[in-house]
Amino acid sequence: MDKPITIYGALGSGSVPVEAALTLIGLPYEVVETSLDTIAADRGFARVNPMRQIPSLVLPGGELVTESAAILTWLADRYPDARLAPPILHRKRPAFLRWMSFVSSAIYSLYWIRDDPSRLSDDPAEQAKIRERTAARMLECWAMMEAQVEPGLYLQGDTLGVLDLYVTVISRWGPRRNRFYEVAPRMAEVVRRVDAEPALKDFWAARFPFADGWEG
Repeated sequence: MDKPITIYGALGSGSVPVEAALTLIGLPYEVVETSLDTIAADRGFARVNPMRQIPSLVLPGGELVTESAAILTWLADRYPDARLAPPILHRKRPAFLRWMSFVSSAIYSLYWIRDDPSRLSDDPAEQAKIRERTAARMLECWAMMEAQVEPGLYLQGDTLGVLDLYVTVISRWGPRRNRFYEVAPRMAEVVRRVDAEPALKDFWAARFPFADGWEG
């Protein structure tokens, strides 16, 4: 590889599971830190990704990959020796694709609304209801997933994969981990295991630190 992968991201953001996957694979990569508060006005970043969203991955050949679930799936498939996803013909592959898409569309997508309810309403009272109802919907979706997965040490067996990284990071966002633990106790054991993964100890400290009270 002539030059490293470039990832546009931010601390504690949706770029973190992608960065974690790159770390586990052992690929060289560079992070272009992009503030979530200023991204909408960053004209330079808009030239990279017109949607002005992170994560955005730029491959050494200049190809752009966006959408966290797509990036994670591509990385797992491109570097199969890391064993971060079931191979294409594996019997667990359909469930892998299902849950990667589910987490992305049913949960992650709600943060576009939850992080800034004024996108839908100028009324502060309505904004409070939006935050409350999106939180309830997220918890409902986590509970639905909890009822249908059959975890081993990890969500799809005894091997750490990108689905585990994805759920581990997103479950740390609002409405925070303690509520996630309540509705998804079996998945809670998995994410705690990923939190404590020795190969990611330094990575978590740098990119999504476990500050006091982080579980909510």
